[in-house]
Amino acid sequence: MDRTIGALARLADVKVPTIRYYEEIGLLPAAPRTESNRRLYGEEAVRRLRFIRHARDLGFEVEAIRQLLALADQPERPCAEVDGIARAHLAAIDDRIARLTALRTEIGRMTECGSHGRVGDCQVIQVLADHGLCTHPQH
Repeated sequence: MDRTIGALARLADVKVPTIRYYEEIGLLPAAPRTESNRRLYGEEAVRRLRFIRHARDLGFEVEAIRQLLALADQPERPCAEVDGIARAHLAAIDDRIARLTALRTEIGRMTECGSHGRVGDCQVIQVLADHGLCTHPQH
C-alpha cells in the first residue's frame, strides 16, 4: 500500500521535513513520485523509517545508522559488525555519563555554599571565573 509523505510521517511519528532530510542524506531511498510529483511510500519505507527513528531515539549517529541499515539489508552476514557498532555507541554513552557525573558533582560543589551574601562573594561566580578552583579538570 502506497502512502503520501504526510501519512508516512504520522505512521512513523516523525515530521515531514525529517523524512525529506533522510532522503536527502541517503538514509531513505528517494520515493517514487506520481504524475503530480507527490512522493509515495510503501511498507519498506515505513519499516526503514521506524528503524531510523528508533536508532535516533537510542542516540545512534547518522553514520552508524547508515552502517546498521546496510548490514540489516544483508541478513546472512555475521552479527559481529553490528555488535561492534552497538558496543562503540555504548562506550560513547558511558563516556558521556562519566563527563555528566563530573559536571553534576562540580556544579553541586559550587552551589553548596548557598545563595546568601553578595554576588562578589558567590562561590559559583568565583569558580566560573577561575577553572583552577574546579575539582575535576575534564568537565
